[in-house]
Amino acid sequence: MCKQELLDRIENKRAQLIDIAAVNGLNSPLAIKYSQELDTLLNHYNRKFIKTSSISKSLVAK
Repeated sequence: MCKQELLDRIENKRAQLIDIAAVNGLNSPLAIKYSQELDTLLNHYNRKFIKTSSISKSLVAK
């Protein structure tokens, strides 16, 4: 999955979470499910794009 596709999925899931939480509350089963899905997407993004970037930067600095 390319970076932009992952960012789009994150944004869509975030919007879904906001919408469902506004209607059903943050503790509703669906809001919790969407929150967990958003966490998974964010973790994937961090593993793929953030941590590798900071590792690369630290290697260049040495």
